[in-house]
Amino acid sequence: MRIRLTNIQVRANHGCWEEEAIIGGDYRVDVWLDGNFEVSAVNDDLTQTIDYVEVKELVYDEMSKRAKLIETVLVNIHQRMKKQFPSANLVGIRITKLNAPMGHQVESVSVEMEG
Repeated sequence: MRIRLTNIQVRANHGCWEEEAIIGGDYRVDVWLDGNFEVSAVNDDLTQTIDYVEVKELVYDEMSKRAKLIETVLVNIHQRMKKQFPSANLVGIRITKLNAPMGHQVESVSVEMEG
């Protein structure tokens, strides 16, 4: 079974440019977690699955820590999710930086990993 949180919207101050540290930018984070959550479904029990709110709060917390590279943020979120949610057999994350400061030729830039 897969739990997916799509389009977690975050304003953060990541980037190599000083202006990005000051002004910040808009990001979208997608998270998916695979695991055996059927027991929670049968028992209708939140304690036997992954709480979506905890996932969202973890994303907000890690996105609030400034980094020059979104790749760094991606790895930090992934490592923390694997530790905090050991019942997930697979954790996938995509971070999309909207309107990256590259001129108007690129709508967004994304980094993604799963494992």
